[in-house]
Amino acid sequence: MDKTTEAGASLDLGHGISFGEAFWVWLRVAVLSFGGPAGQIAVMHRILIEEKNWISESRFLHALNYCMLLPGPEAQQLATYIGWLLHRTAGGIMAGGLFILPGVIAIMALSYVYAAYGNVGFVEAVFFGLKAAVLAIVVHAVVRVGKRALRNRAMIALAAIAFVAIFFFNVPFPIIIIAAGVIGYIGARSGRPEFAAVEHGGGNKAAAVDSLLGEDLPEHVRPSVARALKVSSVWLMLWVVPVAALLIGLGQANVFSQIALFFSKMAMVTFGGAYAVLAYVAQQAVEHYRWLEPREMLDGLGMAETTPGPLIMVLQFVGFMAAYRDPGTLSPMLAATLGGLLATWVTFIPCFLWIFLGAPYVETLRGNKGLAGALTAITAAVVGVILNLSIWFGLHTLFRQTTPVRSFGLSFDMPVWGSLDIAAFVLAAAAATAVFRLNVGMLWVLAGSCAAGVTLRFAGAL
Repeated sequence: MDKTTEAGASLDLGHGISFGEAFWVWLRVAVLSFGGPAGQIAVMHRILIEEKNWISESRFLHALNYCMLLPGPEAQQLATYIGWLLHRTAGGIMAGGLFILPGVIAIMALSYVYAAYGNVGFVEAVFFGLKAAVLAIVVHAVVRVGKRALRNRAMIALAAIAFVAIFFFNVPFPIIIIAAGVIGYIGARSGRPEFAAVEHGGGNKAAAVDSLLGEDLPEHVRPSVARALKVSSVWLMLWVVPVAALLIGLGQANVFSQIALFFSKMAMVTFGGAYAVLAYVAQQAVEHYRWLEPREMLDGLGMAETTPGPLIMVLQFVGFMAAYRDPGTLSPMLAATLGGLLATWVTFIPCFLWIFLGAPYVETLRGNKGLAGALTAITAAVVGVILNLSIWFGLHTLFRQTTPVRSFGLSFDMPVWGSLDIAAFVLAAAAATAVFRLNVGMLWVLAGSCAAGVTLRFAGAL
């Protein structure tokens, strides 16, 4: 194909895929992106490789391996990576932006309903059912990730230590991740086989390690210091300037400044996917900032589970409720809208920075045993963190009351056994049966649990 102009080159780069065609394909991917990262990656694999043949299996898995190293939602970053590979920066922005757009709209609409009518019986019943299903789905995530990551005694020990540290001693999530990474790096560098890289599913071993540099590369994929400096300056300004403006203009005590700072920090430490980081978010948002109640955090997770896009979109709901509760001089709904959008902005802008800055250099990371070992150890520690999350959710779903234990260095919540919610227990057990034994799809489980919650409400059981 004749690329006679820079504009033409930026549109198809010789592969014949127009920007307009890519737009509709990425929109289709976004609308179908239910089911968490595993489901979202599967959708992209089917559409981009099997249907469209836009990218080779080796490139797809190479990009996925890189995205797994990064903080943030790997599925959204994978879409950004492939979009950038096909149509440069504009293509990456389009693919990554469209990937989250349906979720932004859906979560915002549900947040309006929740804030306005959350105490109405029907809405409460719907979310009562959602929480039971979410509990089953989170437990399923522990089992799914555990089977892949805990393949030897060293990995099991790391997961156990991570669980004990975060659940019983309230050790911050970032410290756990850093410690696991250091252990994995040292273990791999010393030649310990327990710290060999975890393979991703979806392709054979040869394809998963196929070098991107072994194929023809578009010019824009080749790294350069000048380009790296330009990318860094642009995306850091988009990220840091709004945060700094809020801090200077409103002060650190203002809820918008707190949202900007807290979720900016989350954007840098969200290794291991949404399930892993939500334990830390819930801990801070509920116990430290008191933006939400535990049940509301569960409700937000239920919203994110039922809408397309990354599960980390629940952070938009957290920002929404934080500003709704502390609107200042603004109307509560306006403040909530701005708070939700601010949380989304500082969560996802760094994702674009990681891809546009790091992707051209990613091949220098391949074959690095230390780095692979660090990722393997982090993945194992994440299993312990997710287990903590499932127990935390379980406590606040199945029991009406908990009592804090704060002595001898311990810091955790103990259930009040007499406050067991029988209806919630039965619903959670039914959802777990559907997920584990009957292999029912996630959306069907969520819909059935919502319907059961409404039925129990009308029957007077709630």
